[in-house]
Amino acid sequence: MGDPDAEEAVLLIHGFGANTNHWRFNQPVLAELVPTYAIDLLGFGASDQPRARLKDEPERTDAVHYGFDLWGQQVADFCREEIDRPVRLVGNSIGGVVALRAAQLLDNQCRGVVLIDCAQRLMDDKQLATQPAWMTWIRPLLKTMVRQRWLSTALFRNAARPGVIRSVLKQAYPSGINIDDALIDLLFQPTQRHGAAEAFRGFINLFDDHLAPELMEELNIPVDLIWGEQDPWEPAAEAKRWAQTISCVRSLEVIPGAGHCPHDEAPDQVNPVLQRLVKSESDQQAT
Repeated sequence: MGDPDAEEAVLLIHGFGANTNHWRFNQPVLAELVPTYAIDLLGFGASDQPRARLKDEPERTDAVHYGFDLWGQQVADFCREEIDRPVRLVGNSIGGVVALRAAQLLDNQCRGVVLIDCAQRLMDDKQLATQPAWMTWIRPLLKTMVRQRWLSTALFRNAARPGVIRSVLKQAYPSGINIDDALIDLLFQPTQRHGAAEAFRGFINLFDDHLAPELMEELNIPVDLIWGEQDPWEPAAEAKRWAQTISCVRSLEVIPGAGHCPHDEAPDQVNPVLQRLVKSESDQQAT
């Protein structure tokens, strides 16, 4: 690693199905304060899209096991080899879990993590106790079905249509603000690449992987939370519980009226929070 006293940088990590352009309203603003990077996770955006290998499938040279260890290692390698200075990781949705895993791998190079509507991963086996009783009965069938590549590919192709993307965004962005043609296009275009369905297959088969609270329990760096009040998928109530019970969580900012991606839906409210967090750390380094 480079000079530990060097100016801190920020790395932005997108959520499922998104890419670096999902930080379109945030990266330019943060870049006015500190060097600010964004990364396409393997399988998404403009990154490589190798074939998915599930945990119990035989290894092969052209396939990878998509998961938080893989993505966390990718982020850690990028920070060491390209950023080469202390870094603060900012992650939305599954990007938050990736940020936490990368923070573990980076150790002292990571100065802190900001989670924006971090994925709670309610379908993980370790979350089964929180699910309705009927889920226990259908779970074996569900797991068998989503393993089938023909089915996961069909599901992906059905979802990867502009009209469906717009419909999902209306759930994710309850205010409807910033659901524009540019957003539809930045989410749609990567789905048309040859291997796009593979990361989808890998992700929907992640039934036993890292959970954010478990990762946070092992961190001794500050974690700040930013959450959309109306997130339909990752309830703000759980974020409040994290803030009350996990020692490394330093702050929680709830964004009124916003959903799962408040950084893009309400950047006028999220950017000042991010700026404040980044600036306070930069000021501390300078003293």
